[in-house]
Amino acid sequence: MGLSVGAKCCGPTLLFVKVNRGKEETRRFYACSACRDRKDCNFFQWEDEKLSQATLAAREARNRRRQPPLTRMQCVERYLKFIDLPLSQRKFCQRCQQLLLPDDWGEHREHQVVGDVSVGQLKRPSQLLYPLENKKTNAQYLFADRSCQFLVDILSTLGFGRVLCVGTPRLHELIRLKASGNKKSAMKSLLLDIDFRYSQFYTEDSFCHYNMFNHHFFDGKAALEECRTFLQEDKGKGVIMVTDPPFGGLVEPLAVTFKKLIALWKESQSQAACHEELPIFWIFPYFFESRIRQFFPSFCMLDYQVDYENHALYKHGKTGRKQSPVRIFTNIPPSKIILPTEEGYRFCSLCQRYVSLENQHCEHCDSCTSKDGRKWNHCFLCKKCVKPSWIHCHVCNHCAVPGHSCDGPKDGCFICGELDHKRATCPNISSKRANKAVRKQKQRKNNQMKLETTKGQAMNPPSVTRKKKRRERAHQYLCS
Repeated sequence: MGLSVGAKCCGPTLLFVKVNRGKEETRRFYACSACRDRKDCNFFQWEDEKLSQATLAAREARNRRRQPPLTRMQCVERYLKFIDLPLSQRKFCQRCQQLLLPDDWGEHREHQVVGDVSVGQLKRPSQLLYPLENKKTNAQYLFADRSCQFLVDILSTLGFGRVLCVGTPRLHELIRLKASGNKKSAMKSLLLDIDFRYSQFYTEDSFCHYNMFNHHFFDGKAALEECRTFLQEDKGKGVIMVTDPPFGGLVEPLAVTFKKLIALWKESQSQAACHEELPIFWIFPYFFESRIRQFFPSFCMLDYQVDYENHALYKHGKTGRKQSPVRIFTNIPPSKIILPTEEGYRFCSLCQRYVSLENQHCEHCDSCTSKDGRKWNHCFLCKKCVKPSWIHCHVCNHCAVPGHSCDGPKDGCFICGELDHKRATCPNISSKRANKAVRKQKQRKNNQMKLETTKGQAMNPPSVTRKKKRRERAHQYLCS
């Protein structure tokens, strides 16, 4: 996966590979790094494509239209003027999501405007701004107060003085609020976020407009230097990176970006300390554990359930499949991280870490094996613990959900059965067998969907069934 300059709305694009079914050859193309929906960013270019001057000019004009209305310097100047205004003149346009100076009032006369914007509101911009909720582009789910307070407390307990907040605006706010309310608090924060609206509320030393999918600083070298200075202060000691990427994002480009931030931090390290790691909290759903550990083998997953204020499903306190699947992945030893016992977490003396109440220690695996907060069962045939809803299939010779299809391998390539590659790179992809396998897989999915629909309609009204399926898809679409 490579980079190329192109979609200025999000910075350099990513290089993807298109696989044509039934053909051996593949073709590479560039597409937007942040937007997975063509409606939001329709940038598409074949790697070997030669563009005409007219096409390049049209693209440049489209890119200019997608730029933020104000430069970073203009935003800072407006913010400094805004905070000097008396309370009665501080106004915010909800329609345009913009702080208004007196000269702007005429243009927004017909808009919905909030008046008397207090200092407290300016310090909590995530509560003033509408969350961006396009799941395919920049879904902005904000930490609930419970999770945000836990993160601040645990970072303080661990002794960190600086927090690089990558895509965590609510955490950034709370850290700054704590620091302003308690002069003894030495914790500082720098927010890197793709939402340019935060430029209105922060100066250059506390916010950088940033795309975590391609390590792009929209404000150029000056913003990069702010980040470098923040990471390398006090020779890189006492700093941690906390990141909460969109769950629909690819793990690989995120890992590449985080390694570049780690490299920035390492520039300040001496030769003797070159083996040390930048402490990281990566907040992501538990079912991405294998992918994250593929790029960061030293990471472990904590049992703490992270919940979100504006997400219908990811809420703390729910049980079974309804509980939040979001966890914290970190390279900090789990024995150092104390989870709140009042929320049902307990310390396992054998694992030397805090686990959820239902996560029982398995004497056969010698570990607390549950990943999703439920009690898992040990399968002696598979020689590992599995989800409580799974049963051992003697056809597949491993545990799986009841009623699953035994056709085709579950890992590796479903065309030839080898485990060292996927269908996209299978040498037999152009054969009739490949086409047949693709058709069979599609048919199995269609049959399963029809069966589930038939069962659901027999028990529930159509509207209830559709709503239920939408909720399930919203919760499980990342696993598909």
